[in-house]
Amino acid sequence: MPDSPYILVVDDDTRLRRLLRRYLTENGFLVSEAPSADDALPLIEVIRFDLIIMDVMMPGTNGQEMVKRLRQKGFEIPILMLTAMGDTDDRISGLEAGADDYLSKPFEPRELILRMNNILKRISEKKKSLSVSFGSCVFDPQTGSLECDGVPVSLTGQETDILRFLADHAGQTVSRQDLMPLMDTNNDRTIDVQMTRLRKKVEPDMAHPVYIQTVRGQGYRLITK
Repeated sequence: MPDSPYILVVDDDTRLRRLLRRYLTENGFLVSEAPSADDALPLIEVIRFDLIIMDVMMPGTNGQEMVKRLRQKGFEIPILMLTAMGDTDDRISGLEAGADDYLSKPFEPRELILRMNNILKRISEKKKSLSVSFGSCVFDPQTGSLECDGVPVSLTGQETDILRFLADHAGQTVSRQDLMPLMDTNNDRTIDVQMTRLRKKVEPDMAHPVYIQTVRGQGYRLITK
């Protein structure tokens, strides 16, 4: 299944982890697992997960503490907490710490899938509302990802910085002086070269740029359509 959501299951119950991994995999998800919050953190720091399923009660760092730590570190990965039946305080504390939803044990696997899909749909809609579209291209300023005609387009770090700045000022003219700090240069030619490279990735016709326009004597502007 292409573009399958990547899920991390964090629970000290080995049997439950394996059951969840098998069930989620059978339902089209990519799944990794970790037996504790401390084992999960190194994975989270190097892999871009779409959703984390995390138990509250675990030895060492518990689920609530882990959620709080991740949010403090700036991770915005959606988190679904698993709590013991009737532990209202755990659920409230988890939500206050930054969890997106909770599910009481024992639970129906189908309900888990339903809750996961609801979270993923909500996050997807939020990302779409923050993205910037021009022509067949969609740019997400938060992640720096660019797609044109539905195909991911690779950007260098400087290209990402330029496009993010243009997107933040869409429709407005930005001067070369505004862009210079992004590339640590005071050379107009360097700005123009980078802009040409960026245009090659987003413009249908380089001879007649439509989206990244040159404003003679002033700078550049991004036209969103």
